[in-house]
Amino acid sequence: MTKTQKKRPHLAPVQPYKFRKRYNQFDIIFQKEKKFLYFIAFSLVMAGMVYPYPHIAMWIGFAFAGYSAIANDSIQTIGTFIVSNEDKKWYWQWLFMGLIFLGTVTYSWYAFDGDVTYQRLTTPGLEKAPESFVYLQLASPIVLLLLTRFRIPVSTTFMLLSVFTATSATVLGMINKSLAGYVLAFISALVIYLLLSKVIKRFIKGEAHVLWTVAQWLISGFLWYIWLVQDLANIAVYLPRQLGGLEFLAFSGFIFLGLGFLFYMKGDKIQHIINEKSEVRDVRSATIIDLVYALILYYFKELNNMPMSTTWVFVGLLAGRELGMRIRAQDSRAAIGKTFKLIGKDVLSVTIGLIISVILAVAINPVMQQELLDFFFK
Repeated sequence: MTKTQKKRPHLAPVQPYKFRKRYNQFDIIFQKEKKFLYFIAFSLVMAGMVYPYPHIAMWIGFAFAGYSAIANDSIQTIGTFIVSNEDKKWYWQWLFMGLIFLGTVTYSWYAFDGDVTYQRLTTPGLEKAPESFVYLQLASPIVLLLLTRFRIPVSTTFMLLSVFTATSATVLGMINKSLAGYVLAFISALVIYLLLSKVIKRFIKGEAHVLWTVAQWLISGFLWYIWLVQDLANIAVYLPRQLGGLEFLAFSGFIFLGLGFLFYMKGDKIQHIINEKSEVRDVRSATIIDLVYALILYYFKELNNMPMSTTWVFVGLLAGRELGMRIRAQDSRAAIGKTFKLIGKDVLSVTIGLIISVILAVAINPVMQQELLDFFFK
């Protein structure tokens, strides 16, 4: 009889150490984003070189703030517009939104004596243009660019305005107004999609009528105008509160061209936050989202001149909408649990941005440092 060979025991593949796993993941990310990370490093070095020279620093800070604010906030105003108009040429979308921007900012500059922010920077603590800069004030929009690249929807209002705010009362006022915006947006979207989801589903069946496209472009244009009125302060905070003719041309021209690049890139990395939500590619669903968002922002615009985070409002809107659709469709507990996980991830993202911005503001501002010491030790 031939001897049967004993089978060797099955050996489990050697698992790499956790440290090695993490190193490999970091290496993959670095190789993929190498050029961008080099740009971030170069920008941080540049900020360190120019911040002692106010006349140069204000324009460098504005350039970083302009690109980072528009890239991060593209998900709010033009994110649904981009994703639901993928069949349209990018330059037609750019010209439409770009001309609205030029009209909006030109009116403010003319009506408010050189102020391009619709008087959002007349809030106490922000009413005076900076006469000197510290390094972290120029670094904050670069940090915002980095967070944007990794798809974190950080509030530009907190990241950019808080580092210039002289008092904690203004920061608390912005936080309170932003939280109120999140809650109102969440409840509004939840109620609308609970009550009207069946009606909305009837509308989004089949091919969309051309009038839906016309309606979406008009409503998206109105939303873009309202967002500009709210958030232009985040970009202009580095500059004089009244801009001269050449300063205004530099300000508006830079943002106009930046918008063109953003449309060419189809919203950049942060667009993923929109793409993972349900049915936003349909022009009818995108129109409803933009209309609700525009009305909420208009309400807060008329309320007072206190700046607020439009990112928080938008995240609340998408969260309420997503939850309302799941509940109305009577999805399984697992599906609803997945929705709550998605909502929690977005809330965590904006909370991280808030914490970072408050740390930066306290690190920069001796007045806020003293207020914190008085609060905890007196």
